Amino acid sequence: MRAAGIRSKTSRKFRVTTTDSNHAHPVAKNVLARDFTAEKAHQKWVADITHIATQEGWLSLATVIDLCTRKVVGWSMSERIDSRLVVDALEMAVTRQLPDAGVIAHSDRGVQYASEYYQRTLTTHGIECRMSRRSDCWDNAPAESFFATLKKELVHHEVYETRTEARASLFESIEVFDNRQRLHSSLGDVSPTDFETSAV
Repeated sequence: MRAAGIRSKTSRKFRVTTTDSNHAHPVAKNVLARDFTAEKAHQKWVADITHIATQEGWLSLATVIDLCTRKVVGWSMSERIDSRLVVDALEMAVTRQLPDAGVIAHSDRGVQYASEYYQRTLTTHGIECRMSRRSDCWDNAPAESFFATLKKELVHHEVYETRTEARASLFESIEVFDNRQRLHSSLGDVSPTDFETSAV
């Protein structure tokens, strides 16, 4: 690696907290219990939020990932970290995937996911709400892992002047690379989109 001028990409040593679990909203049980396997698509989804730094300020990114296909089925970005952010990501997932009722949507117990707006949207689509235990990131490990990889491979090597620039970069990474080109050994070394198509 040294002779070829190759070096590994490493993550930075700081983290921005996105979860505010100090609220009065009801929280759901942790039914997944770290069982992140799924026999078919639209059976288990995991959702989470992260922050992306730009010269204009923070850009919040919310994603919904299917545990069977590892595809980012829904996402949204905003300069605000509110319930609209997570509802938009959920609505994208529903519109794209058209799942039957009974999908489990697992998230942390942050105020955005516990909000009446998000909970009402889940109920409207027949989606079951499940949540991690308090302050336990391992209960939502696939979502945390996705964000860690996204930042290690892309975000930490960019300086985004504007939120618009960051949006374009993240869109390309998620839609072009992660969903359509990244090969997953757990999927038989195919991309999430190819795996999803072959399973239909």
